[in-house]
Amino acid sequence: MRRIITFGTFDVLHVGHVRILKRAKAHGDHLTVGLSSDELNFSKKGRNPIYSFDARLELLSSLRFVDDVFKEESLEQKREYIIKHKADMLVMGNDWEGRFDEFKDVCEVIYLPRTPSVSTTEIIEIIKEQQ
Repeated sequence: MRRIITFGTFDVLHVGHVRILKRAKAHGDHLTVGLSSDELNFSKKGRNPIYSFDARLELLSSLRFVDDVFKEESLEQKREYIIKHKADMLVMGNDWEGRFDEFKDVCEVIYLPRTPSVSTTEIIEIIKEQQ
C-alpha cells in the first residue's frame, strides 16, 4: 500500500482544497491529512481559523478520498508525523515549493499546482468586504 500525507488548515473548505486532496490521493492508496490545530493556525497566520478544528475535522473526514485525519500541533514535528504515519510521499501545494525538500530522506516529496484564482484568504476578504 502506498501512503500519502499532506498538511494544512483547510479552513473555509473550497474547490481548490478538494482538487488538491483528490490529486494527492491519486498518487497512492491511502491519504492521511495533518490538520493544523487552531493554536498552530494562529501561530502561523496570526488569526484564528473561521471554523473550529472539530468542524474542519468533520468536513475533511467526510470526503471519500481522505482516509485519515490527525491533529497537527507543531510545524517542528513534520518529520515525526511523516514517519509515524508511514508516509511514502508528502504532497503539498506548489506555493510551498522547496520548503519540504528536507524530508526527501524519509519519503518522496512532490508539489502540486494550486487551483488558479482560489484562495482561502481571498474568500475571507471577499466575505468581509460584503458585510
